[in-house]
Amino acid sequence: MAAPYNAKISGTGMYVPDKILNNFDLEKIVDTSDEWIRTRTGMFERHIASENEAASDLAYNAAVLALENANLKAKNIDMIIVGSISGDHPFPSTACILQSKFGIKNFPAFDISAGCTGWIYAANIAKQYIENGAAENILVIGVEILSKITNWKDRNTCVLFGDGAGATIISRADYSDISRFIDAEISADGSSYDLLIQEAGGSRMPASRQSVKDNLHTVYMEGNKIFKLAVRSMYSACDTVLKRNHLDAKSIDWLITHQANLRIIESLGKKLHIDENKVIVNIEKYGNTSAATIPIALDEALRNGKIRRGDLVLMASFGAGLTSGSLLIRA
Repeated sequence: MAAPYNAKISGTGMYVPDKILNNFDLEKIVDTSDEWIRTRTGMFERHIASENEAASDLAYNAAVLALENANLKAKNIDMIIVGSISGDHPFPSTACILQSKFGIKNFPAFDISAGCTGWIYAANIAKQYIENGAAENILVIGVEILSKITNWKDRNTCVLFGDGAGATIISRADYSDISRFIDAEISADGSSYDLLIQEAGGSRMPASRQSVKDNLHTVYMEGNKIFKLAVRSMYSACDTVLKRNHLDAKSIDWLITHQANLRIIESLGKKLHIDENKVIVNIEKYGNTSAATIPIALDEALRNGKIRRGDLVLMASFGAGLTSGSLLIRA
């Protein structure tokens, strides 16, 4: 049975901290080089939050812009969903803190822990609430401050991550509106959960002097194994929604993938047989901002006119869990 309503993205916004850390700065911190980082990741600079900035601060700034873009006020919001693994606190949710910052209440606000796929998961949940008529406008944000859980002695991971927030307003669409969500697919493979993990700080390994000394509160990742799984899982998620909607890669105007590594982005594009000129890439400016990469890239592409109203946009991500997902929309 068809859903009573259609969902669409009615507004977007992004925010990154002022401080920039580039590859030459990293050369002074660990044994690496600009050439090594560029060749293996495609990254040059990333934005780093100040000591006083938390995830809700970045999320708030991005959300303000998204609300303006959608021509809405905070009071028009029916729900807040935040995708993040680096929220202000283990609890309460960053979404509830964000709700407080806007001075609004008495509606659902919660976080999604799906790693880099957080925004895709959150957007898919919002889609269900809009389509079944339970909400009209939902604020969905991907935000990370990974710099605060990065092991700055590990040259394989510390060069990768940046901080930022991408916000979207997912709203009920008019029946005549060309902009809409077409389909989404989310999945997970928990058998590989230990390939990308923050080991300490939870009930499995509570904080201790030893866990802090051993840097177990920072990101651990087996990059080579993740690479293959990332391409495979994103391809599967994209292939599923394309086939389900009787589309092929030639139908797609733009592909936005999680900005984890330029090689992964290029590999997925080739596997899908999508023209490289249709692939949105901004990894050189922001690095890997985890759950924020796709909404940041979407906002930039919309604001600079690259993505236009009515364009068919396919988005895909993977992350800790291991999670994966795709989203197909008309912009």
